[in-house]
Amino acid sequence: MGNKRSSLTKRFRILAAAASLSLLAAACGSSTTSSGSSGSSSTPGATKNTASAPGITATSILFGSHQPLTGPAAPGYSEIAPAIQAFFDYLNAHGGVYGRSITLKYEDDAYNPAQTVQVVQKLVLQDNVFGILGGLGTPTHQAVVNFLNTNKIPDIFVSSGCDCWNQPKIHPYTYGFEPDYIIEGKILGTYIKSKYPGMKIGVLYQNDDFGGGGLIGLKQILTSGQIVSAQPYDPTTLANGLGTQVASLHAAGAQVVVLLTIPAATALALLAMATTGFQPALLSASVGADPYTLSGLVSNFSKGKVGGSALQGLQTLTYLPPAANTSDPWITLFKKIHDKYDASQPFDGNTVYGMSMAYYTSLAMKAAGQNPTRQSLINAINSQGSTWVGPGLVPMGYSATQHLGFMGGEIVTIGANNTVTPSSPIYVTNVNGAVTTHASAEAPVPANLK
Repeated sequence: MGNKRSSLTKRFRILAAAASLSLLAAACGSSTTSSGSSGSSSTPGATKNTASAPGITATSILFGSHQPLTGPAAPGYSEIAPAIQAFFDYLNAHGGVYGRSITLKYEDDAYNPAQTVQVVQKLVLQDNVFGILGGLGTPTHQAVVNFLNTNKIPDIFVSSGCDCWNQPKIHPYTYGFEPDYIIEGKILGTYIKSKYPGMKIGVLYQNDDFGGGGLIGLKQILTSGQIVSAQPYDPTTLANGLGTQVASLHAAGAQVVVLLTIPAATALALLAMATTGFQPALLSASVGADPYTLSGLVSNFSKGKVGGSALQGLQTLTYLPPAANTSDPWITLFKKIHDKYDASQPFDGNTVYGMSMAYYTSLAMKAAGQNPTRQSLINAINSQGSTWVGPGLVPMGYSATQHLGFMGGEIVTIGANNTVTPSSPIYVTNVNGAVTTHASAEAPVPANLK
């Protein structure tokens, strides 16, 4: 069984890598212009680029996004949209997609759902974007998902792991990107069950479908009664700190604490534990544990009294190569892009996330055809998305009946100087299936992007 599975996994990786690399090679190199820059093909007899859909011209593609540039989720997350655009700038300099340049117009929603509604309606109705890319946040994006689907606007790669994006019958135009929070909870639970058997588990979770989804996943794996305390928090009241919740976890005797938290909440929880002497084993959801972001937040919130050492030993899920892994070819590429197009921002996991999303977007737009429509993009993701590979460590779960993004990841442990060390196999699963191990699906960087 093991050898058969290994050979099948290897075959998938070879076929998927070939498909993805040929897509991007064509996307970046198929058109020729007199100047050598991005533009429509001038090859005699070639199909000409046309203004085939809203947000599409002969020379450009316009996506929109809502992002928390201010507000409680801004630390770390405000770096994502600039990283997406930086990759697009680099891609555009290498021919774009079918000679078209890609631009992301992003608006600040301050992680406030009411504001999200306003900015997304503006992007769609006034700015005439082709689609919404990487809209960030569970409560925020829930406020606009019905509007986008009613109007048949591509709503791709939502920056949230809520299982609510995986509802193709209800929301056929919406697709997740990062691992579903239920999937992440199941993988964290599987790791806990192996490394901390029989220990008492505490959970600090955001009181919405983000935290709730992770809690559902944990409960699918851990035995009844093993979770001794689950403490919610409201992201709009983080100014009050999380001392009360942390004290409750401590009082319940939690030996392992799982943080289903955004970065600011993770940092506040770490500080509360440091000041009270509470030292459980710690695991965190991937969205709340970028070490560079956390070390800055911990120092800022403590006014320099607590440093990055508070992070050491924190374990989290990752499905993309860590920013500190300078030997990884994708990190080498992303750092080169960052230094040229995004140098005012930190280079961290949020940067890697944004640039990875931009890369997969380029594959999607190539697959949608030379003169794409909104529906051709949806058809392309449904029919080809599960074969796309790149920096991701695991396969993607896109199909006509499943709109999941990455299907798992591996657990890593944060060490000194924001380094991370793999601490588990790579796991994959879906919302209802078993958790299994998987070989890395990471593909080489296409030659024309190096």
